[in-house]
Amino acid sequence: MNIPIPNRGYTIFFVNCDPNNLCVRNMKLQATFISSYDDYQKCPERTTPEYAFIGRSNVGKSSLINSVTGVKKLALTSSKPGKTQLINLFNIEDQWILADLPGYGFAKASQTSRIKWGRMVHDYLKNRSNLMNVFLLIDSRHEPMKSDLEQVTWLASNGIPFSLIFTKIDKLSNSQLGKNIAAWTTELSKDWEELPKMITTSSETGKGKEELLDYIAEINKQISK
Repeated sequence: MNIPIPNRGYTIFFVNCDPNNLCVRNMKLQATFISSYDDYQKCPERTTPEYAFIGRSNVGKSSLINSVTGVKKLALTSSKPGKTQLINLFNIEDQWILADLPGYGFAKASQTSRIKWGRMVHDYLKNRSNLMNVFLLIDSRHEPMKSDLEQVTWLASNGIPFSLIFTKIDKLSNSQLGKNIAAWTTELSKDWEELPKMITTSSETGKGKEELLDYIAEINKQISK
């Protein structure tokens, strides 16, 4: 289902575009930082739908968030994995909340820190009442990894709606991308009759940005009925 971009009320910038086409890559959303929290109970109570972004360290989460919102440096990027260590909330167009969560699988973090982050994230995901969907980011350059599959299993077993967002698709060939996604489909089909929503993205080219925003808009529309 495609919901026309103008109906979202978003701010759109056109840069060297064909007038007959929307330049989704240059679409800039009104995004403001709310605050950071080390406990979900400290997060402000809201009825606004919330969407969480999570993935392995170095999966390109911050870059994707900046690309999707069109706001540079909204989420801090770093060459050092493990930069995000708190629950970071952003107000997007006064229509939905974006939650930037700490990544998992950061080998250089102490075991104590990994346990602390894991508990904080899991408590948030299980108890945040206005959480509508979790976008689990997957590095498209790899076939299914144990840590990612564990996250899928945990989300499913806790009844938390989620989608798989494949990142960095500009870093590999179409044939390799197809092979890796097929491997995911095969793996998930062992236990799933209906597969979760999957979206392929690139922070460099803007691929997948429109589909992801349309999906959020569709969910928002459904819950507003």
